[in-house]
Amino acid sequence: MALESSSHAVSPLVAGLTCRCPRCGKGKLFVNVLNMREKCDVCGLDYKFVDTGDGPAVFAIFILGFLCVGGALVAEFKFGVPWWMHVLLWGILTPLIAVFLLRFLKATLIALQYNNKAEEGRLSKE
Repeated sequence: MALESSSHAVSPLVAGLTCRCPRCGKGKLFVNVLNMREKCDVCGLDYKFVDTGDGPAVFAIFILGFLCVGGALVAEFKFGVPWWMHVLLWGILTPLIAVFLLRFLKATLIALQYNNKAEEGRLSKE
């Protein structure tokens, strides 16, 4: 599988933050919240090469765990927040942060995969 690259490649960080095509930086990467498009609407890049696997979810779990547990500890010991406020606060913030983290991390890993021409490993060239 050969991935075409342009002379003016989009930064993986910019593509990840904006959730745009890793080649042109203009086409949207997702249809809804986390569903991938078939191809870029602007440049026509086929997204069949995308294989992020569980990478975005694993990174999101570690980051989200650090933020939410750290925030809950600060809220509890510094401000003395009652238990029902924890339920309300973290019950709303955790899913929202998780969705935004997953979108950003998935788009960033796709852009890195495109820019580095990452492919499935092979024992021989066929």
